Amino acid sequence: MIKKNKYGLFKMLVLLEIQHMLLGEILYKGKPIQKMPGHKIARLGLSQVLEGRHIFSKLTVYENLMTGAYCRKDKKNLQHDIKEVYKLFPRLEERRNQLGGTLSGGEQQMLAIARSMLSKPDLMLLDEPSLGLAPIVVKEIFESIKKIREQGTSIFFVEQNSKIALSTADRGYVIQTGEIILHDKCTNLLENEEVKKSYLGIS
Repeated sequence: MIKKNKYGLFKMLVLLEIQHMLLGEILYKGKPIQKMPGHKIARLGLSQVLEGRHIFSKLTVYENLMTGAYCRKDKKNLQHDIKEVYKLFPRLEERRNQLGGTLSGGEQQMLAIARSMLSKPDLMLLDEPSLGLAPIVVKEIFESIKKIREQGTSIFFVEQNSKIALSTADRGYVIQTGEIILHDKCTNLLENEEVKKSYLGIS
């Protein structure tokens, strides 16, 4: 999902607060989750990486990763999965004994995504994965997102960097003042004249 800026976007990804919904329901795998505790949502196979990363600054990288697996019923393959995460984000292995609060912004984003992966999600929700990061780090993050998708995890993300978002995803949704105004395959959206003009800066 792409948008011009953060204003006017209702926070669909803040699942920890959906218990306060007044109307309607949110279904995942056919089950209403708007009043479901967060750990039960995670056990359904849904994980989230919120804007701002929200890692534990006083825990080490390894300890942060372990918190991502708190809801797993089967932990026998946990160490194997941590090794797989380290393959995807080698810098996390290099800094596994370092406190989360001492990492760079890009490394913290890697840690937040890696922690989410350890819950073994079927669907991962990402809110502004590129926010505040240098272009070279953004490229690295989105390359990792592609690899996660290739491993079989579905990913839904909200992103202001329209070009890299549409170049990464299979299908895109354009949101304006809180409403979806256009949706299509990303290959088609990249060729859409209105999208090119308003979101990609191509006249």
